[in-house]
Amino acid sequence: MSVFLYHIVYALAFPLALLPLKLLYCFSDIMYFILYHFIRYRRKLVRKNLLNAFPEKKAEAILAIEKSFYHHFCDYFFETIKLLNISDSRMKRHFAFKNEDLLQYFLKEGKPVILLLGHYGNWEWVTSITLWIKADNNTVIGQIYRPLKSKVSDLFFLRLRSCFHSVGFNKYEIYREIVKMRKAGKNWLLGFMSDQKPSADKTQHWVRFLNQDTAVLTGTEKIAKHTHAVVCYLDITCVKRSYYEGKVKLITDNPTEMPDFEITERYMDFMEKTILRNPAGYLWTHNRWKFKKQ
Repeated sequence: MSVFLYHIVYALAFPLALLPLKLLYCFSDIMYFILYHFIRYRRKLVRKNLLNAFPEKKAEAILAIEKSFYHHFCDYFFETIKLLNISDSRMKRHFAFKNEDLLQYFLKEGKPVILLLGHYGNWEWVTSITLWIKADNNTVIGQIYRPLKSKVSDLFFLRLRSCFHSVGFNKYEIYREIVKMRKAGKNWLLGFMSDQKPSADKTQHWVRFLNQDTAVLTGTEKIAKHTHAVVCYLDITCVKRSYYEGKVKLITDNPTEMPDFEITERYMDFMEKTILRNPAGYLWTHNRWKFKKQ
C-alpha cells in the first residue's frame, strides 16, 4: 500500500516540477499566506524558539524574522519538488559550492570525508554536490538520513535525494554500511545533518547554542574518530531567492587527536554563525530545545 501511495504522490508532484521556478514561487507566496495566517502552522513553537534564541531583539525584529522564515519554508517546499525536473547546469547555477576542491583533495588522498551541515537554506539541494566533485568508481558520495515515520514520505524523499546519484544511508545502519564499503575497498564522502536533538536517553553532551543549553548529537564525532575521517562543515548562504552558496570549511583532518566533543563543539559554533548571519534560513519549526539540562 505504501508503494502505491508513493506513486500517487510522485504523479502529483512531477507536474509541479515541470513548471518554472518563477511560477512555483507564486504558489509559494500563496502557500505562505495560508500557512502563516490561517493554518498558523507551529507558529507558537517558532515564536518561542526565536524569542529564546534572540532575547535582545525587539518584538518587531522577531516578527520580521518569523515572517521571513515562513516565506523561506514555503520556498523550500517547492524548490525541493523542483529536484524532480531540473538540469545539471541549472542546478549548479542555483546551488554553487565554494572551496569544494578541499574535499576533492582529501578524496584523492584516499581519506574518507564527513561533511557536516544543518537544516539551513535548502539542505535537500546539497545532494547536487555530486555535480561538483569528480569521483571515481571507488568513491561513494551520499548522505545519512533519519527514516521518516510515514513510509510514503520516506520513499518520496529518498527519491528526491537520489536525483543527482547521491546514495542515501539509513542512520541506524551506517556503521554496517561503512564496514561494507571498507571491505569493498571504497572511499566515501558522506553528508551528516547533526543539528537535530538527540533522544532523551542518548544525550551525552551539552553546548551553549543560540543562547540556550542545547543537547547535541555526538555519533558523527565517534564515526569520524573510528574511521579516521576528515571532518568539514558546509556553510550555506542564502544569496537570494532560489540561489544558495555552500562553502566548505575544514574542522579537522586528524579527528583522533581532537579532545572528546571538540569536533561537535566546533560544528555547533560554525552552525550558530551561519544562523546568526541570516536567521530566517534556519528550520525554526523543529522542537530543538524540547529537553532541558538538569
